Amino acid sequence: MDFNGTWKTYSEENIGEFLKAIAVPEMMIKMRKDVIPLTVVEQKGEDFTITVKTPLRTQVNSFTVGKEAELTSMDGRKFKCTVRKENGKLITETEKFTSVREIQGEDMVEVRGFK
Repeated sequence: MDFNGTWKTYSEENIGEFLKAIAVPEMMIKMRKDVIPLTVVEQKGEDFTITVKTPLRTQVNSFTVGKEAELTSMDGRKFKCTVRKENGKLITETEKFTSVREIQGEDMVEVRGFK
């Protein structure tokens, strides 16, 4: 599956609850609720660079599918995880959350859950 592209966010359900669950500071949660991010994905085979742009901050994370990587959250905290591919989906899983990205037609859909 080709994830290359610039992806607009159309909606984010339960973003405040998700951010609280992963321990984002309350001030950042309040600021983040009013911001719509733009996501740019650059894919070269199994190597990905994902850039999330907001007026508050731009965050760049790079990883290779199947290899452990150190990523940085939007509030600057670093964490390690391994992103995997499954049935055309990119799945990021940590002890606090899961993110599943997939292409549906002309859209990239990301579903986040927290533990």
